[in-house]
Amino acid sequence: MNAETQQRIVDAVDAGFEAQLATTSDFVAIPSTRGAEGPCQDMMGDLLRARGYEVDDWHINVDDLKDLRGFGPIEHDFSKARTVVGTYRPRTEAGKSLILQGHCDVVPAGPLELWDTPPFSPVIKDGKMFGRGACDMKSGTIGALYALDAIKAAGFKPTARIHFQSVIEEESTGVGALSTLQRGYRADACFIPEPTAGKMVRSQVGVIWFRLRVKGYPTHVAFAGSGSNAIMAAYHLVHALQKLEIEWNERAKADRHFKTLNHPINFNPGIIKGGDWASSVPAWCDVDCRIAILPGWSVADHQKEILACVAAASRNHRFLANNPPEVEWSGFLSEGYELTDAAAPEAAFGKAFSKVYGGAVEDLVFTALTDTRFYGLNYGIPSLCFGASGGEMHGFNEFVDLESLKKTTKAMALFVAEWCGVEKA
Repeated sequence: MNAETQQRIVDAVDAGFEAQLATTSDFVAIPSTRGAEGPCQDMMGDLLRARGYEVDDWHINVDDLKDLRGFGPIEHDFSKARTVVGTYRPRTEAGKSLILQGHCDVVPAGPLELWDTPPFSPVIKDGKMFGRGACDMKSGTIGALYALDAIKAAGFKPTARIHFQSVIEEESTGVGALSTLQRGYRADACFIPEPTAGKMVRSQVGVIWFRLRVKGYPTHVAFAGSGSNAIMAAYHLVHALQKLEIEWNERAKADRHFKTLNHPINFNPGIIKGGDWASSVPAWCDVDCRIAILPGWSVADHQKEILACVAAASRNHRFLANNPPEVEWSGFLSEGYELTDAAAPEAAFGKAFSKVYGGAVEDLVFTALTDTRFYGLNYGIPSLCFGASGGEMHGFNEFVDLESLKKTTKAMALFVAEWCGVEKA
């Protein structure tokens, strides 16, 4: 691809950026929390049809996925769960095929009074767009769509098949991405524009979600000593799991990528529910937890370690010793992923990056996970993850930096043109 073609595409991104931001704002305004992603998928289907893509919009059948590698259990109402894929098919087959994917699900906003502006009323100020999902990752998804628009606006069209995939469940199981593979979508490479602050994810953790279901023995609080407090017993187990977290971080020091980080394995008790009455010793407590594992670590082996840790801690508790808690697997059962055997797509992206940013792209060792794992681990499809800068993901006042978003969109457009090839429209 010559310099003139590159410049025309870059200029087209600039020309379309205001429209891109307007579409991004509309997308962010939809409160697509878990189980409520339908309106976002409707919008994405409309955007793809308006651009002439061949749209496949289907309801996800969990029974089709439950035996596939990386499947995590679904506990909520999944009757409205959908995946949307728009396919571009070239007139001339000359380049390499590509999957472009983003997720439209977002995490809950939390207490609304702690936001400076309403989370689903996106606001642009100080060069940033604020709103739940603005950074993670609706701006990246719309950016990928407008990257394709820029190629067309510059007078070109790709010469390879492209699948533009809008998925759900990235924040809790990943079965949205898994459903696209079960459906049969494949390509020579995958690109996911998660927010990475302009770095390429080299290695990322896997994640295990589990729930502690702890029993107690209820009494009137006046006689608390004769009962057993399930909430306090749950804290006993959490402290034991914090020690397991320390052990796993020691183990991480042997990993060639994660040894550069101080504390890559993070254990988080994220939800706690328990008890029925403030003046009764609680008879039950549920704690939903998340812990990371590294690439190459077995999910099954580390599930066993979690069970052993909980069992050992229970034996040292006067009530739990004879009333052991249950451990339920409640979401992610995901392996870590390291980007390897990806010289060709990385070289193509390197050219795009150099044009937009100058120099070479930096690697990122990522203590969160992305959907890239399914493509790389399940089917050997090299899966790149690169995106814009932002902040407060999963927190209050989430934002994406707009200048970085524009640069990311340019890099994506040039990567598509380099990898897929282009011809004059």
